[in-house]
Amino acid sequence: MSRMYLSLGSNLGSRLSNLRRALHALAPQVRLTRLSGVYETDPWGYLEQPAFLNMAAAAETDLPPLDLLAHLKQVERSLGREPTFRYGPRSIDLDILFYDDAVLDLPGLQIPHPQLAGRPFVLVPLAELAPALVHPGLGLSVSTLLERSGAQGVRPYKRLEFGRRTYVMGILNLTPDSFSGDGLLAQPDPLEAALAQARRFVEAGADILDIGGESTRPGSQPVEAGEELGRILPVVRALAAESRAILSVDTYKARVAEEALLAGADWVNDVWGLRADPAMPATLARWNAPVILMHNRSKPANAEVRERLGGRYVGMQYADLLGEVKAELLESVQLARSAGVADGNILLDPGIGFGKTVEQNLELINRLGEIRALGYPVLLGASRKSFIGYTLDLPPGERLEGSAAAAVVGIVRGADIIRVHDVEFMARVARMTDAMVRRG
Repeated sequence: MSRMYLSLGSNLGSRLSNLRRALHALAPQVRLTRLSGVYETDPWGYLEQPAFLNMAAAAETDLPPLDLLAHLKQVERSLGREPTFRYGPRSIDLDILFYDDAVLDLPGLQIPHPQLAGRPFVLVPLAELAPALVHPGLGLSVSTLLERSGAQGVRPYKRLEFGRRTYVMGILNLTPDSFSGDGLLAQPDPLEAALAQARRFVEAGADILDIGGESTRPGSQPVEAGEELGRILPVVRALAAESRAILSVDTYKARVAEEALLAGADWVNDVWGLRADPAMPATLARWNAPVILMHNRSKPANAEVRERLGGRYVGMQYADLLGEVKAELLESVQLARSAGVADGNILLDPGIGFGKTVEQNLELINRLGEIRALGYPVLLGASRKSFIGYTLDLPPGERLEGSAAAAVVGIVRGADIIRVHDVEFMARVARMTDAMVRRG
């Protein structure tokens, strides 16, 4: 079994989906061992074209170099790569960077890649995987080559700088039974309705779009993976090709997560904190995908539903609310880390409304700083939830002020992301709160 490093690039269509589908198509002849993050690169060689997405992969194979090259070319063709001019646009580009410590000069194949040392868009992701790897021809490490070339024009793709400001996640409910009445499946054309809403949200200030195909309100019925995929995949595919926002998929099923990631989703939002599907941690690690781990003690037996105010949980027992929520979140973190999910890909959500009483939800938001002190970015999802309705005696459509109050306190206590229905209003609330509490 030989070890190798590959470089991948795409600047046409759904670029992230192209990269992931190419990696998926390499199996079983190529076994991936590690993936770099994704980087966006200014056009090079020929400047009148879209920006590229680039990444690197560490892998193993039994194929000899020329057979490996033939396999890569076949994958490129299967994904629709068309012949073009030198340095022109391409749906997918796969290159062999290193193959063991071989130095080869064969017809149509040189290893190490002959232009590697002068290409920052190759060296930046490669240095993430193997900074100490020594170029067998030049005798220099990858980190040294990167230091010499610089990283000009290469930037992390859709990565957030937590602590700088509060990020806004807009909710896209591809369901018929959302608790807040915003389920898009009720629209005559759900896909067009979802795309229109997504565009409005991004224009209004959403940094992230959370796409869900299964309601999680108290008393809701589970949805099979196939039906969930039918609801969300058309939206994910369309937005991956056009939207600058991070695309998060709200699912606890590994099959749904993987299909969505292959379609171009960026994150997974797991409301069961990796406890519902044992295949989920490995799926996230395989695709190097960020995940939101939510605390959840929802039990149907403890759900009480009132027609006007909706569902809430009653009789939920915690001997130590914050202590138990933190401990259970850290158990989810351990599930992720044990599967190979990087710490930098983990976010936490205290699970407002999921297996907590009204009073417990209020306390949890007021003490959110104790969750943030665990060392991971925190998402707060309080928008329009029933604890607001039961506190103010208001139905979902009249909970804007209560949602804003929860968001403000959450931001003051350390929330990095607020998950909201009313994007324009809440983005303004977040900006104003940031102006007061993030002055440094």
